[in-house]
Amino acid sequence: MNGAVLVALAATIGNFLQGWDNATIAGAVVYIKKELALDASVEGLVVAMSLIGATLVTTCSGSIADSIGRRPMLIMSSMLYFLSGLIMLWSPNVYVLLIARLLDGFGIGLAVTLVPLYISETAPSEIRGSLNTLPQFTGSGGMFLAYCMIFGMSLMTAPSWRLMLGVLSIPSLIYFVLVVLYLPESPRWLVSKGRMVEAKQVLQKLRGIEDVSGEMALLVEGLAVGIEPSIEEYIIGPANALTEDQDLATDKDHIKLYGPEEGLSWVAKPVTGQSSLALVSRQGSMVQQSVPLMDPLVTLFGSVHENLPDTGSMRSMLFPNFGSMISTMDPHVKDDHWDEESLQREGDDYPSDGGADSDDNLQSPLISRQTTAVETVVPHPHGSTLSVRRHSSLMQGNAGEGVGSMGIGGGWQLAWKWSEREGEDGTKEGGFKRIYLHQEAGPGSRRGSLVSVPGGDIPEDGEFIQAAALVSQPALYSKELMDQHPVGPAMVHPSETASKGPSWAALLEPGVKRALIVGIGIQILQQFSGINGVMYYTPQILEQAGVGVLLSNFGIASDSASFLISALTNFLMLPSVAIAMRFMDVAGRRSLLLYTIPVLILSLICLVIGNTINLGSVAHAVVSTICVILYFCFFVTGYGPIPNILCSEIFPTRVRGLCIAICALVFWICDVIVTYTLPVMLNSIGLSGVFGIYAIVCVISWIFVFLRVPETKGMPLEVITEFFAVGARQAAIAKHE
Repeated sequence: MNGAVLVALAATIGNFLQGWDNATIAGAVVYIKKELALDASVEGLVVAMSLIGATLVTTCSGSIADSIGRRPMLIMSSMLYFLSGLIMLWSPNVYVLLIARLLDGFGIGLAVTLVPLYISETAPSEIRGSLNTLPQFTGSGGMFLAYCMIFGMSLMTAPSWRLMLGVLSIPSLIYFVLVVLYLPESPRWLVSKGRMVEAKQVLQKLRGIEDVSGEMALLVEGLAVGIEPSIEEYIIGPANALTEDQDLATDKDHIKLYGPEEGLSWVAKPVTGQSSLALVSRQGSMVQQSVPLMDPLVTLFGSVHENLPDTGSMRSMLFPNFGSMISTMDPHVKDDHWDEESLQREGDDYPSDGGADSDDNLQSPLISRQTTAVETVVPHPHGSTLSVRRHSSLMQGNAGEGVGSMGIGGGWQLAWKWSEREGEDGTKEGGFKRIYLHQEAGPGSRRGSLVSVPGGDIPEDGEFIQAAALVSQPALYSKELMDQHPVGPAMVHPSETASKGPSWAALLEPGVKRALIVGIGIQILQQFSGINGVMYYTPQILEQAGVGVLLSNFGIASDSASFLISALTNFLMLPSVAIAMRFMDVAGRRSLLLYTIPVLILSLICLVIGNTINLGSVAHAVVSTICVILYFCFFVTGYGPIPNILCSEIFPTRVRGLCIAICALVFWICDVIVTYTLPVMLNSIGLSGVFGIYAIVCVISWIFVFLRVPETKGMPLEVITEFFAVGARQAAIAKHE
């Protein structure tokens, strides 16, 4: 994980530069206005030009990032930062300065949009939230250091605004060097383009291990989401115990599991007598009745986190390595060596004659080159056998690793099953399904789970586990190939679909639409929750508290005192962001929002009261200062970083860049609206009215989070998007009932 952490730290320098720029322009504009004799409108344009640039570039950044990659866009961002810094250092007049500020805005827009996306696609799921809180930390750190620099320069006899702005080119050059020399391309993007070997090499570098076959398989499966999704539940245990009264060869409702030791086998058996998807819909309807307007998707996600086993993962004592979970039946081929994870069969159009490590050979990236092929025979009713790898990388997961073997992080396991059924015309048809498995708590703790079936036939001897399963068609499944080649799963290579690029039609898929509602909604509400107004009001609050008078006694001028106050304000944010990093993957995104937003509401209400009722100058200053500090600290703990984190997690790989750009565009548009309406609102309804509106928006935010925002901590990105697809299908079924 050290590789992923270092990569995330390097990527977040882009957010450091954003914070640096926000602070430097706030300080430099004081001197720009004096030297260039600017009126209020032009002064506002100089400050807002970077905001305009960020908004403009966001309109196309997502689709371009989905087409050419995340890394080239980050390189472009660093170049724009560097170029704009040089131009601002030279700026002979306000027109050149405006151009430089526009270029600077382009760099900001790319960084703010793509850094969370890049971190989400490279970080392990167990620490993804913590790493994605780094942009908030580095942004606040950049503002703090920039204000300290401006404060120092303001003490000079002739402060240079060009130097204040031009210093940006120094850290941006460091950013450029790190991005070019150190940051790899996103492995998920590489897989989406069929560049399997590169993706494998990047994952090995990021994870620090050779065998990344499990995560590579996950990345391939993430190329398609929600194709006939359903939720099922399995009881998993020794094969002989579950099938002692059954003929295993004729039982089609099972998945055969092979343990790490030779001769050890297990079987996953669906809980009988219940329709899993109907069960989920029925339970979801009950939740909606008790909590009106509650999205069943929220409860669906919650059931996963509430029903973890004591170990918190699938690597329990019963299944320390939880092997390759594959059930295959082949009535036509005897002793045919077919590797499930290679996603490759005889007759496919992409043979592996390009070498062992080739993009045309899916087996090489998905299966470690160091594995051995010891055969396990799966019986079939017609007497034929199918040989599957044993003692391969799929069987050698380390119980101490977060992602190993077919473990894909967060206690999830990736599996496939191949089953046969009789078609309408009497012919045999194959069914190839992908399964995301997640162990639930024991029988005594299953109560309230959306995927638990009361009275399930789990034996009492404790040698069984209960697992929830997300079942759907595999990413590269092709019905046309299946019709042509009925033997084994029919798959297509990722490169065959890579040229299609991001599709706007994909935004209309039910799961994607639901995710967009969550992403856009939380971005809008965050911007109207009052952070801009409180930041605007902070210097006045601290001035009333006597900080300005105290500093003036030390001979510090008012402008310099304002810069120092702003530096102190940003310094207060850093410990709070550090706390958010600590708890983002422990308490979770949803919980942090639900617990921190009420503090924002309380702080804003107190500010309204303090500006409405005459408390006296001292009491007013004390109350206002405490409220502002509380607001800032709790905002950066929850509502500050979490919207960007959620938006980088909830969209499918092929359209993730496009969707997060849409959410970022909404963010920038709302930022512009709030920035330019704040002075008007202050003049019309006063400070109490403004804070009152912000408090109402925060109440709406809490309700929105409670009803619509699911908990995504610790879950692989591909599983999250699969849940959105399942939830959308569940809601559609419930609507038509």
